[in-house]
Amino acid sequence: MFDERSRYINLVPYPVTDRRGRTVAVVPVPPPVNELLLGIHLLRQGERTDHLALRYLGNPAAFWRICEINDAMLPEAITERREIAIPTGKAR
Repeated sequence: MFDERSRYINLVPYPVTDRRGRTVAVVPVPPPVNELLLGIHLLRQGERTDHLALRYLGNPAAFWRICEINDAMLPEAITERREIAIPTGKAR
């Protein structure tokens, strides 16, 4: 279900019954990664988290790491900020 490099790969789904009575598999939230701070990026108009992830982390799919270090649930929440924390690419 997940790519072998995904942070969700080793998490065990568990069953939950929804409001309609259906049983669905839910993947738990992974524990936070303790990231080291590379620095602060001053956001310019039109920049998105995937752009920043490619620039600083070498992988646009790593946008979630920028979200996580900025305590943002959604990438759109970060684009409202002027200063964005950028992780180093290495976890503590």
